[in-house]
Amino acid sequence: MTWELSEFGKHLCGGSGIGELMDDLGHALASGGDEIRMLGGGQPARIPVMDQRWRQRMSELVAGQGELEHMLGNYEPPAGNLSFRKAVAGLFRERFGWPLEAENVGVTMGGQTAFFFLFNALAGRFHDERQKKILLPLVPEYIGYANQSLGSEIFTGVKPGMELIGDHEFKYHVDFDDLSVNEDIAAVCVSRPTNPTGNVLTDDEITRLEALASDLSVPLMIDNAYGAPFPNAIFTDATPVWNEGIILTLSLSKIGLPGTRTGIVIARQEIIQALSSMTSIVGLANPNIGQAIAKPLIESGEILKLSDEVVQPFYQAKSKKALAYVEEFFDARLPYRVHRSEGAFFLWMWFEHLPITSRELYERLKSRGVLVVPGSFFFFGVDDPDWRHRDECLRVSFTMPDEVVRDGFRIIADEVAKAYAHSSC
Repeated sequence: MTWELSEFGKHLCGGSGIGELMDDLGHALASGGDEIRMLGGGQPARIPVMDQRWRQRMSELVAGQGELEHMLGNYEPPAGNLSFRKAVAGLFRERFGWPLEAENVGVTMGGQTAFFFLFNALAGRFHDERQKKILLPLVPEYIGYANQSLGSEIFTGVKPGMELIGDHEFKYHVDFDDLSVNEDIAAVCVSRPTNPTGNVLTDDEITRLEALASDLSVPLMIDNAYGAPFPNAIFTDATPVWNEGIILTLSLSKIGLPGTRTGIVIARQEIIQALSSMTSIVGLANPNIGQAIAKPLIESGEILKLSDEVVQPFYQAKSKKALAYVEEFFDARLPYRVHRSEGAFFLWMWFEHLPITSRELYERLKSRGVLVVPGSFFFFGVDDPDWRHRDECLRVSFTMPDEVVRDGFRIIADEVAKAYAHSSC
């Protein structure tokens, strides 16, 4: 017997790009072991210095009088632990001069949950039958947003401007000339650095998007999961920014605590109150462990020191190695380009005029024990089925051990070369 699903049920239960990605990764880990080259997910690398710091913090919590019991045995308020929120507000107030109090800070069960709440609170169907949407001014954008609406499609995306650099590099820019907006826009949303491409929107682009959102009287939402000041997996200049027109999200995942599911939202007080209400309805409260581990690091500013001196150099070195592997294995005569690596954990590869789709390439690579993510998943919100570029890209993670990453790029280069060679036969 099959039970009928509601519209909500069909939308969230029918599968998604992010669900398929996580399912593939989980099955590969369970069955493939060392034979699988995991270059597909956003899993942070195991950084020994960070692992040791987390182990130390757990020891301190166990040794502290009542700290472990409080962490494991209590519900915190749905907006998050008050002392944790005060610590976050204090850090940004003292280091960046932002006028924040604890009431401007909320905790969610990871950044993904924060955006699910925010998107559906701001966009969708309104009581007077209006339909409002989230504007993505630079597509491709994060795969995890794509299926988060509670029914109707809520995203409208804009194709990027493309700057070709040298023979094998390129960079996306916001195409402000093509950025047409109207009263149906509920919010403007960007990730910085951008997942999947590693692109970092410039300070000027952020300023212009902020002005655009302000003119529309809507928020600019900045997904800062990889960005400054923590975890600071960013390799170029980018000024952290916040004001009352911005909703800024951060996370403890990419600094090395993905299993704690701790997202942080900095916003106007009414937005934090709304998130708190949604949290209480959906899940009562948020996980305590990440807040307990990170609070003293935030209070002391150590989280910034670790981000600047450990996390950022680690990932920048990994990025440079990954680019070296591309140069080592890819035939320079092939029409490939790599997006300029400015941050995050990925290389975004573009194979112009690829004879097969990125989804087909993904399947071929999976059969050879290499997991990547086909680029087509990241181009939602753009209604142009003839835009071939969306089927010519791959996202490849470089967080795994160097030997795994190197071998993965070797196999990717081999499969790409085969695809082009077969098309010319």
